[in-house]
Amino acid sequence: MSNDVEVYERLMQIGEAQKFSAFFGANTEQAQKIAEHKAWLQNIRHERPNTAHPFRVGIYIRYFNQTRHTDYLDYHIQEFKDTMALCPKWELVDFYIDEGATAPNMENAKEWSRLLQDCMDGKVDLIITQKVSNVSKKPYEIAFLARVFAAQKPPVGMYFISEDIFTLAHYYQDDLKDTFFLPSPNWKLLPDETDGGNDD
Repeated sequence: MSNDVEVYERLMQIGEAQKFSAFFGANTEQAQKIAEHKAWLQNIRHERPNTAHPFRVGIYIRYFNQTRHTDYLDYHIQEFKDTMALCPKWELVDFYIDEGATAPNMENAKEWSRLLQDCMDGKVDLIITQKVSNVSKKPYEIAFLARVFAAQKPPVGMYFISEDIFTLAHYYQDDLKDTFFLPSPNWKLLPDETDGGNDD
């Protein structure tokens, strides 16, 4: 059985070593909300992915080398592998690596798109990545993805190391069921084009 404290301490150390430029500046509204959320997490029973649960893990890296170290990406990958070795119940499916200091539109990130497809195909049920801004410039996209992933069978969780956020934690369950993005409470699907009897 792995030591959960050691696993998450090592993940945090990986985060500290990764000196990428942050998308959210220190004085932005998003940064303030993240800081407030992290403070709130300190006052509750905090949940992270359970190392005793058999997760199939996809590790997403947005790589932008601002260090002086050669082969830094290889070193960074090895750090993740060493940490994953402490979790015998976790299966490392693959690394998904896009280049760039900040996230582009998600549809332009080839490896992120591949990871999303693997999640939808049931190959991955836990995504681990450094920070929210690795994935999207738009917080509502993250919220939408969290809801879509939570509805999968089995549900797919995302763990953001820097923000220490696990999207499947029990205290997010009401948010994951929020349907605010639907047009109205009584919205209906449009009929199929073939309902009119036209078989062409």
